[in-house]
Amino acid sequence: MLAPISFLLLVTLSPPQDVMARDRPNDNGKEISVFWSPSGDTGVTSYRILRQTEGQQSWDTVGMVGRLARSYADTDVEDGVRYRYVVLAASETETAESEPSDYAVSTPQWFDTDRIPALFGVAIFTFLIVLATNLARRNRNLFIRRISGLDAVEEALGRATEMGRPILYVPGLSSIADVATIASLNILGEVAKKTAKFGTPLMVPLRDPIVYTVAREVVKESYTTAGRPDAFSQDMVFFVTTQQFAYAAACNGIMVRDRPATNFFIGMFWAESLILAETGATTGAIQIAGSDAIHQLPFFITACDYTLIGEELYAASAYLSREPLLLGSIKGQDYSKIVILTVIVLGTMLALLANVQVLDWFRSIR
Repeated sequence: MLAPISFLLLVTLSPPQDVMARDRPNDNGKEISVFWSPSGDTGVTSYRILRQTEGQQSWDTVGMVGRLARSYADTDVEDGVRYRYVVLAASETETAESEPSDYAVSTPQWFDTDRIPALFGVAIFTFLIVLATNLARRNRNLFIRRISGLDAVEEALGRATEMGRPILYVPGLSSIADVATIASLNILGEVAKKTAKFGTPLMVPLRDPIVYTVAREVVKESYTTAGRPDAFSQDMVFFVTTQQFAYAAACNGIMVRDRPATNFFIGMFWAESLILAETGATTGAIQIAGSDAIHQLPFFITACDYTLIGEELYAASAYLSREPLLLGSIKGQDYSKIVILTVIVLGTMLALLANVQVLDWFRSIR
């Protein structure tokens, strides 16, 4: 009866196999990756990673991972120092030690070769932008999809001129750091040129002090460009308040008292969007809105005559001014989207055909 028991006590845990240590590629150094083949025993609960520098007699524990792990990243190393590793498989009662790995040295790399596809993408994008800009310089009538809200600007300004009423332009409530605010100021410049040409009064209430300063200079420059610097007045662009709903109340008061014929709400808006648009709609004004704030677009679409949605806001200044640099930027982006969509479609088709090389390439550029 004693023989089977002593035989069971001799059973030992099998160790991990093929332990490899190597420098992590395409990084700034100070990291070595350790890989191993798992132990064949189902009783393994974890793996402990031991490390030894060249010339060192003892082994240091640097980490512990679960039983399903097959690798470990040692980030507590020095560049240029030789390290080797041992992996211990541990069960509830015993451990099994692997053979030591070969020595590995961590070194930083100058270039991340995994980013080469992204580099090619940037080069192609830049080429398309430059190509489209040159085309726009030769032909200012370069095709851009019609945007109904911008086509109505001329009509809205003409209506205000005929009625002898002012134009109200609200460039959003955000700061100058917001992309939507910058796009709105570009559109304001084009609208100001037309009001200077038609002799239509313009009112631009501002919430942010910096945006106020920039907007005043934009309007002033537009009047000068239009050949009407004498028609510009400092009172056209005025600061109201930094308080969100106090600013909305002030704009509502302007719409009710001065009855502008056309209201522009273009920029970044929040909860005040419906308050402004609904008040303007009750005065009978033509309203043109534009924003990249997804949650506010439904209110503008409902209460305004025309709404610029998303990218239309950014394309508006190029659409109105026909400046070659702006037109080239828009067309270059369109060409780039065509290239990206083509690559996605071709990659999807090849992936459906189980082209392993294509799948590996897509994984490498994620």
